[in-house]
Amino acid sequence: MGKRQATSSGPNRFVVLPVAAQGHIIPRRYHWQYPIFGGVLQVFYQFAKFACYLFLRFFCRWEVQGRENFPLEGPVIVIANHISYLDPVAVGVAAPRMVRFMAKEELFHIPVVNWIIKGLHAFPVRRGRSDRAALKAALEVLHDGQVLGMFPEGTRSKDGRLLPFQHGAALLALKTGAPLLPVAIKNTNRVFRGGRIKVIIGQPLKFKTTGPSTPQQVQDLTAAAYQAIAKMLA
Repeated sequence: MGKRQATSSGPNRFVVLPVAAQGHIIPRRYHWQYPIFGGVLQVFYQFAKFACYLFLRFFCRWEVQGRENFPLEGPVIVIANHISYLDPVAVGVAAPRMVRFMAKEELFHIPVVNWIIKGLHAFPVRRGRSDRAALKAALEVLHDGQVLGMFPEGTRSKDGRLLPFQHGAALLALKTGAPLLPVAIKNTNRVFRGGRIKVIIGQPLKFKTTGPSTPQQVQDLTAAAYQAIAKMLA
């Protein structure tokens, strides 16, 4: 199966991977599985996802494009633009697999919200500073062959315009070999003003390199991810 080049830097290249070819690049020994949170929380996740689907489908008139681009096995890093608190819900419901999102630490200190986001298998991250616990949790998600969700802008965009990306997602991709899956989200910030939510799933990005990653490679992969989402938002 051929590969389409997305961008390049020296001897290393970004490539778009056809979903049918994923198993030849990511070992098939990785199989999707729930984190070990207990059967009750697994049922809660499925119930919450179905309830959110009904809300999005009938209240928000949502639309999903590119669902066929979502790899059905192996570690994946979903990256999306961030314009509303509804964004994790929109992406999570659109995805055919469970997506474990990084969530800002403050949410885990709010009664009820704390219980809900834990039930949805999110984990906390401290924004604006190094967080080794969050990094370890993210690596464990990927090493277990699961799906990690990240908003590389690092915060919500107040005016809807795409903000500069931080380098965390690219660093994790280069460290683990997991492809980046760009996702564009539209109108989650206009739900109560007649906006129709649209989720566009792009094709996976994979950075092929040998040896430890370099700062330039991190920057190039970050730029490629930014361009992929910006193009889908245009």
